[in-house]
Amino acid sequence: MSDLTVADLVGETLAKLGADRVFGVVGSGNFHVTNALVAHGARFVATRHEGGAATAADAYARVSGRPGLVTVHQGCGLTNAMTGIAEAAKSRTPMVVLAAEPAATALTSNFRVDQDALARAVGAVPDRVHSAATAVADTARAWRTAVRERRTVVLNLPLDVQAAAAEPADPPPAPAVQPPRASDDAVTALAHLLGRAERPVFIAGRGAVAAGAEVADLAAACGALLATSAVARGLFAGDEWNLDVSGGFATPVAAELIRAADVVVAWGASLNMWTSRHGSLIGPDAVVVQVDLDEAAFGAHHRIDLGVCGDAGPTAVAVAAALTGHRVAYRTDTVREKLRAGSRWRDVPFDDDGDDTHIDPRTLAIALDDLLPAERVVSVDSGNFMGYPSMFMSVPDHRGFCFTQAFQSIGLGLATALGAALASPGRLPVAACGDGGFLMGIAELDTIRRLGLGMLIVIWNDEAYGAEVHHFGPAGHPISTVVFPETDLAAIARGHGCAAVTVRGPNDLAPVREWLAGPRDVPMVVDAKVAAGRPSWWLEEAFHGH
Repeated sequence: MSDLTVADLVGETLAKLGADRVFGVVGSGNFHVTNALVAHGARFVATRHEGGAATAADAYARVSGRPGLVTVHQGCGLTNAMTGIAEAAKSRTPMVVLAAEPAATALTSNFRVDQDALARAVGAVPDRVHSAATAVADTARAWRTAVRERRTVVLNLPLDVQAAAAEPADPPPAPAVQPPRASDDAVTALAHLLGRAERPVFIAGRGAVAAGAEVADLAAACGALLATSAVARGLFAGDEWNLDVSGGFATPVAAELIRAADVVVAWGASLNMWTSRHGSLIGPDAVVVQVDLDEAAFGAHHRIDLGVCGDAGPTAVAVAAALTGHRVAYRTDTVREKLRAGSRWRDVPFDDDGDDTHIDPRTLAIALDDLLPAERVVSVDSGNFMGYPSMFMSVPDHRGFCFTQAFQSIGLGLATALGAALASPGRLPVAACGDGGFLMGIAELDTIRRLGLGMLIVIWNDEAYGAEVHHFGPAGHPISTVVFPETDLAAIARGHGCAAVTVRGPNDLAPVREWLAGPRDVPMVVDAKVAAGRPSWWLEEAFHGH
């Protein structure tokens, strides 16, 4: 008679399916399944809060290209993780959340909440291990839903089912699934449009990150300029026709060229209000095409003239084959010179707002960009500051930028950087935070220090919730509820065992240079006291969506 339980079998099954790293906080409800994962080769990362675990797993999945895995206690363990789960679900991150659950008979359990309803409420897929007989199939189903459909799945593990005796079994073999390309008619229609376009622009989103080469090849064939949504930033890094990010982060040159486009093709991008600047970035006469696997995405955020249902990679290949010859179109010498002169925000002149005690946030980002190695992974929290590290700091490719912003929650930056760092050995991990978000997520500073990650953590510290200050203050509203006294965040960081420096001007970054040259065996925290006299350039536009 085997001593194997369902909890053991679930952990073993996930390891066989490919789970290589699991993030979580262990309680009595998920103790056994977590140990089973570790026993079968998965590496466990113990975070200090379940919210940090979910966000780190989300970031790990985005950067590594592998599914994320989270393990939490029943009830309160799951509710603690919900913000991170909501971010992952809204971003269509392939992720499985192993959530312990009270037994069906434990009607008065303190831990009882409607865990299925919680998952559905944030756009995740609820599922459950039902019995010992179905445990392997149930686990495999949840994993494959996450992978194939790019969904976040909450797999509930009732305690009585977990404890039941089980027999060893292997997961059923996964059937081969070929990504669908668009229909012949759709391919012909798109090829016809691109064959006549004079100023085509491609905008690639997360749905196209696996097809960057194919989309770039098609753009070269039809003379299109390349851009991305913010979350796909870096996909076309190094291409001379790359406009970088479309939307609120677009440079003046990029915005001008996108507005002048006569055909705009969105590849796996929703063209939401951020990517299209509430529609103002796309000309009223432009023909708009959306290529997506999900027909429900067509026109959900912006008007379109043609919806092409298919996977970005094979669809781009088919359209390229249907074109006749190569075209110059938008890739003229005039456009090339414009891009050389102003395709980066750091090339756009600005008046430095720094003074004796504060550094301009743009000056800080540019100085860091010059100081840091090119091989980096930049993770950005939400807040008034976030455009500065996002747009003034370069990234080597799309796996060098992690932007957990679908739910617009502050406080995810440290956990995001944790997951991205573990997915990027050999690259310098950079966490970009505001002071509010840093303090909100500070529990994971302990995790980062404990794991010995040589991470650079930069805090754009304006001693306030800056977005609210700049949105409500000019209208005469009192802002005492969103400003705070000066806090020595560098001292707090040293208390966690980190190296730290307070920065009020560019010369104060010398300790960062020394840290970069050293062993980097502890994190370095930069408490940058930034000039806060004006809002970030994208802030007013962002608040239009509230």
